[in-house]
Amino acid sequence: MIARIWSGESPLWRLLLPLSWLYGLVSGSIRLCYKFGLKRAWRAPVPVVVVGNLTAGGNGKTPVVVWLVEQLQQRGIRVGVVSRGYGGKAASYPLLLTAQTTTAEAGDEPVLIFQRTGAPVAVSPARSDAVKSLLTAHQDMQIIVTDDGLQHYRLARDVEIVVIDGERRFGNGWWLPAGPMRERAGRLRSVDAVIVNGGVPQPGEIPMHLEPGMAVNLRTGERRDVAQLLNVVAMAGIGHPPRFFATLTACGVQPQKCVPLADHQALTHGGVSALLRTGQTLVMTEKDAVKCRPFAEENWWYLPVDAHLSGKEPDALLEQLTSLVR
Repeated sequence: MIARIWSGESPLWRLLLPLSWLYGLVSGSIRLCYKFGLKRAWRAPVPVVVVGNLTAGGNGKTPVVVWLVEQLQQRGIRVGVVSRGYGGKAASYPLLLTAQTTTAEAGDEPVLIFQRTGAPVAVSPARSDAVKSLLTAHQDMQIIVTDDGLQHYRLARDVEIVVIDGERRFGNGWWLPAGPMRERAGRLRSVDAVIVNGGVPQPGEIPMHLEPGMAVNLRTGERRDVAQLLNVVAMAGIGHPPRFFATLTACGVQPQKCVPLADHQALTHGGVSALLRTGQTLVMTEKDAVKCRPFAEENWWYLPVDAHLSGKEPDALLEQLTSLVR
């Protein structure tokens, strides 16, 4: 229902317009307070790069963060990551992630980024506190990447990168809750780079697609072509589950059942195992896998995806970030 409202297919969005105007008024006022100095943002002693979006729902932002961190690491740059930690609740903040940190504490995306990149990661509702904790623990840190936080103006930033779902783009264009927008599309004029996940990019936008890798068994780590898995049940707890199901289809998998879950939804062994019948194989996203790994069964697999950016603009963006470090 929400997807139909935000796309404009359902006329119910008109009933929500008064709430959208209020949302836009509040969010716009906050940004203007920082822009004109009525509120002061905290500036870190190292460059800060924000990777965020203008809309609610999954746009492929986390794969872009992973790509960016890995690219900077390959250039010898010591990079850290901060996040709000949606879906997690720590005993205290800021929380520096370790190998023992659970998704219940830190949220699924920070744990995924930590496991994939090995970069230091800290979470806190106040992202400036997360940055300070990283710099205290790693005094050689050269640059900070924030996973989300485009609208978190309390943290000053040097570079802003926006990720757009190229298929859905901005829906009906209205603020939440009548539409998917956290900020209106005009905000793109003030950011440093726009990355478009799928669809047809517009002039000036960096094309990106998510490329699936080999399926990985949660228990053993075995890797296998996902098309070789039989009697597949697909599960996706991401911002836009249909994208994952479409990826499986493109890989030659015809799931017997597709189970969309809420983004950041908590998972239990009983709840997940109940999705399967005898002889079926579960295939999930990597984001779900970081939550399921502690209680995984032998027939549970996940399909990782990597962001691939096209054109000359990605190199120019990375050179811009490298020059900030220099």
